[in-house]
Order: sequence, then C-alpha cells, then structure tokens
Amino acid sequence: MPIDLQSLWDYRNPALSEERFRAALAAATGDDALILETQIARTYSLRRDYDKTRELLRGIEPRLATAGPEPRVRAALELGRSHASASHPDGTITPGDIESARAAYMQATKLAQEAGLDALAIDALHMLAFVDTAPADQLKWGQAALAISVSSTQPAAKNWEASLRNNIGHALHQLGRYEEALAEFQRAAHLYNQGADEEAKRIARWTIAHTLRSLSRIDEALEQQLSLERDCEAAHAPDIYVFEELEHLYRARGNESLASHYAEKRKALSK
Repeated sequence: MPIDLQSLWDYRNPALSEERFRAALAAATGDDALILETQIARTYSLRRDYDKTRELLRGIEPRLATAGPEPRVRAALELGRSHASASHPDGTITPGDIESARAAYMQATKLAQEAGLDALAIDALHMLAFVDTAPADQLKWGQAALAISVSSTQPAAKNWEASLRNNIGHALHQLGRYEEALAEFQRAAHLYNQGADEEAKRIARWTIAHTLRSLSRIDEALEQQLSLERDCEAAHAPDIYVFEELEHLYRARGNESLASHYAEKRKALSK
C-alpha cells in the first residue's frame, strides 16, 4: 500500500510532521523510505531552513539513481521548493534561486508525466507560478495544471481542481479579466462546498464577493461580505480581509461612518 503522506502532514506544525515521518521511516524500506526522507526535507523548507533541506536531499541522491519515479519526482519538487516557494519571505528569492527552482520543477514535471503520476505533475506545474510570477505566466501554469486535473482519472489529481481554479481566478483578476475570474471562483466554490473544510468554503465565498466589487456589483458584494462576517463570527474566526472589503464597500456607497467602523475593526485585528 502507498504511504498515506497526508495523514502524517500537519503543515502548520512542520516539526511535528518531521517526528511522524521519522517514526514511519523506522519501518520503511526502498522507495517508501526515500519518499519519507523527501518529506522530512520539506519540513525544513517550511521552517525556512533551506540549506538543511538541500543537505538532506543531497544525502539521498546516491540512492535515487536506482529508485522508482516517485521518490525522484518528490526529490526534485523539494529541491525546487527550497529555492522558490510560498514559504520564502518577500524579496529573498534571488535570480539564481529562480533558475535552480525552474530546472527542478521542470524536471519534476517531466518525470511525473512520463510515469503517469498526475498529482505530482500538477504539484510541479503549480509551483512554477512561484518562479514566473507575472499574472499571465501564473495563468499559463495554472491552466496547464488544470488540464491534467480535469482529464485525469486519479483521485489525488482530481482533488487539485478547486485550488487550481482558485489560482487561475486570482491570475485572471490581476489581469483585469473580472468576469472570467468570477466564473473560476464560482467553480472553485462549488467544489469546495462538496468538502468539509469550512475555512476553505469561506475563503471561496470571499473571492467571489471581492470580484463582484471589482465588477462594481456593490450591493451583491456587500450582501455576501456581511453574510461572511456573520459566519466568521459564529466560527470565532474574525477575518481581517472581510473587514477590509466591508470598509471599501461602504465607502463606495458613501457611508463613511460604517466604512470607518470596519476600518477600526480591521486595524484592531491586525494588532
């Protein structure tokens, strides 16, 4: 049976994840052991210790030569993430990092596609948006990843569709293509609503309402953001971005009193 990596991951607690991976590693052999070691390396990227990630990956490199495709794809992915990923603070990714990340992600994509590892190919393609950060390029990579997701019969690849549509929606929004962005956000929300992640559902609703404001559909956007505010309050999870949108929406309606009210709520939550 394949290793259930997702059951071992807690992305908010990479140190705990490392403990779980090391416990699983004690009984693993062959490709399974290599896969676990790539994930241990990833926990260091999430802790911004990129040198440690690369040290661990260099340590398994001799064994990768005779390994199957999955550990080789995962090693390339984690090498890429050590150079360019969401965990890197703004302004810290160098031109050298960009080229190293691009080479690693392209290698991961090629190996995954050749081996029919659709979810890993998608992962590698979507990571290229951290290399090519212009919205048009992010749209290109998102659409390439989505094409694999919608055509694949593999559940892990199908599970990418909602987040990919969300990413595509953001790229379209940045390009000013608001109607197209709204359609993608609505498709993403439909998919998220089939799952159990309530936070993801609320974020999907926010993207729709945000895009409605961009389309000057102020009344619809206001109704949705007020509904989100109530739901966030019920979940004991106030959202600074909801307050920010409400501030903009009430200002657009000329209601400076309520705009100021939400500006204060936003500032209080940011402290």
